[in-house]
Parts: sequence; C-alpha cells; structure tokens
Amino acid sequence: MASKQQLEELLQPVVESLGCQLWGLEYLSQGRHTTLRLYIESPDGVGLEQCEQVSRQVSAVMDVEDPITGEYTLEVSSPGLDRPLYTLEQFQQYVGEKVSLRLRQAFEGRRKFQGLLNGVEGDEILLVVDNEEYVLPIEWIEKANVEPSF
Repeated sequence: MASKQQLEELLQPVVESLGCQLWGLEYLSQGRHTTLRLYIESPDGVGLEQCEQVSRQVSAVMDVEDPITGEYTLEVSSPGLDRPLYTLEQFQQYVGEKVSLRLRQAFEGRRKFQGLLNGVEGDEILLVVDNEEYVLPIEWIEKANVEPSF
C-alpha cells in the first residue's frame, strides 16, 4: 500500500498538468473504508469543472498505477474558506490569520489550539493564544485549518 508521500509524488504532476496546484492530500483508511481526498487550488479559483477534470485524470492514473489495494473513494475539492494547512509555505501565506490546530500528542496538557498565526520560523509555527505565544514544530501538527472571518 502506498504512503501519503508516494501518492503526492504520483498525483502532483497530474494535478499540475491540468493547470491546478495540489494544495493537499488526505489519505484516510478506517477499516474497509478508504478515502483519498485531494484539495486543489488555482489562481482563478476552483470550480466544479476543474474538480471533475482532476477527478477523471487522477482516477485514470490510479487505475493504471494501482497504488491502493482494495476499494477506495476519491474526493476532489477546493480547500474552501476553512482551508487546511499542510506545509510551512502554506502557514507562511496565512500569517496574521486565525487558525485552529490539533496536535498529534498533548503539549502543556492540551492537543487543540486556536489563535493568531504569528509567523513561521524554521520548521516551527508561532501561534498566539490568549496573549501567550506557542512555538510548535510542524511535525507535531496533526491537522490545521484557517478560521474563516466574515
């Protein structure tokens, strides 16, 4: 069975060939149910037509390469307003925004943090929560999302 990184390496050129950026990939396996979820981005935004195009091309590549054993569900969408953040570069783009994140393990007694993204230094995220700054290595972060502001 392929790793998340192997799937990214396989599918990123496919997404880019269609004029989109692979924003992120989630590979979730729960019992017999496996979901491969791709988030795509485009300079002009992402519409249903682009999601369908990417879905068709990715399905074709997955059928040929067969990196996932058994059945799986493929989902393709835009990152949306509460976009997930995966890379240091993505965190850097959203400095000054509110984010929520969940850590892989507890830090100072908690796993969930919500606050102002204050910066990125090296491989660490600077997050201000209730006037206290936390320095969190990116590898500690299990899930992070931008908090939509209206």
